[in-house]
Amino acid sequence: MNEIERKFLVKNSGFKGYSHKHERIAQGYLNSHPGRTVRIRTKGDKGYLTIKGKSNESGTTRMEWETEIPVAEAHSLLELCESGSIDKIRYEVKSGSHIFEVDEFFGENEGLIIAEVELQHEDEIFEKPEWLGKEVTGDVRYYNAYLSRNPYKTWK
Repeated sequence: MNEIERKFLVKNSGFKGYSHKHERIAQGYLNSHPGRTVRIRTKGDKGYLTIKGKSNESGTTRMEWETEIPVAEAHSLLELCESGSIDKIRYEVKSGSHIFEVDEFFGENEGLIIAEVELQHEDEIFEKPEWLGKEVTGDVRYYNAYLSRNPYKTWK
């Protein structure tokens, strides 16, 4: 139930040429407390309920539990969410033996592109593609729950 991932800003759209899959994602938060978030998400024609715990000190590991729910129920639950939402396209890009999930944000977070790579352990070595930028692992400003309340466009 632990998720181990590292998160990076993306320098350019070069990743799109390597993407083998992409889907639109809409998500909101029933609870966006940093120590325990409860997220509702639609991804394509599927719905998900996800609970995440507080990150460890490095920001790479935290408890995550997710279950698929009927998409109609996910749409209904999105109506109950806190104000602020996330709209993005997620691209999957293979690099070496890993898959990067690259999120291109829209709406109030337009202009932000973040890549995440899931790992088996915190010090795992992985190939870094040329389009990968600055690492932001552990920087709470780049958590989706934070972005839903404090959109990227307001940072400037």
